[in-house]
Amino acid sequence: MIAPLYRDDWLLVVNKPAGLLSVPGRGEDKQDCLSSRVQEIFPDALIVHRLDMATSGLLVFARGIEMQRQLSAMFHNREVSKRYVAIVSGKLQPDEGEINLPIGADWNERPLRKIDEATGKPSLTRYRVLSREADTTRVELEPVTGRTHQLRVHMRAAGHPILGDALYGEVTSAPRLLLHAQSLGFVHPVSKVSASFVCPAPF
Repeated sequence: MIAPLYRDDWLLVVNKPAGLLSVPGRGEDKQDCLSSRVQEIFPDALIVHRLDMATSGLLVFARGIEMQRQLSAMFHNREVSKRYVAIVSGKLQPDEGEINLPIGADWNERPLRKIDEATGKPSLTRYRVLSREADTTRVELEPVTGRTHQLRVHMRAAGHPILGDALYGEVTSAPRLLLHAQSLGFVHPVSKVSASFVCPAPF
C-alpha cells in the first residue's frame, strides 16, 4: 500500500518506488502504476507530473481537477523547486556547474532522447557534487527545464552517465537506475505557505 508522505484536502506527496510506472502504460501488463495505487485510497487524486519508471522519489498528486490545473501550471511556470540525487560514472568536475544542451527525440531509437543542436528544445540542468568515490560521483541535480529523460541525457552527454541506466548505456553498473527525486518545494496554492518535502535517496 502507498502511504503519502504528506496529505491535506488539496494535495498529496508520495514517494514512488523504482520500477513502478507513474501512470498506466499500453497493454494489460502495464496497468499497475502509482496513480492507480494512490487512487485506490484517494479516489480524487490526480497526477500532476511524472517520473520515469526506473526513477524513484517524490511525486505530487492533486485532489480534484481544479487543484490539478493549479499545480500543473506551477510546474509549467517553474514555480516548483526540484532536486534529484544520482550516482554517476567517473569523477565529475568541477564541483558545481550547468549543462545547457538542447534535447530532442531520437526518432531512430524511440523512446530515447538525444542532444539535438538543430531542432532540440532548450534544456538546462544544474549540478552540485556531493561526494566522490574511486570511480563514481554522488551529485545533486536540478532540472531547470523538464524535458523527457533530461537528467539521463545530460549526464551521458557530459561523459558521466547515471549508474544503472538501461536506456543510456550503464545498465550493468548497478541493480537499478541510481536516480532519485529527493526534494520538492513550492508555495502551497491554497494556504500560500512555503512547503518543502524531502525523501532521502535509498542508495
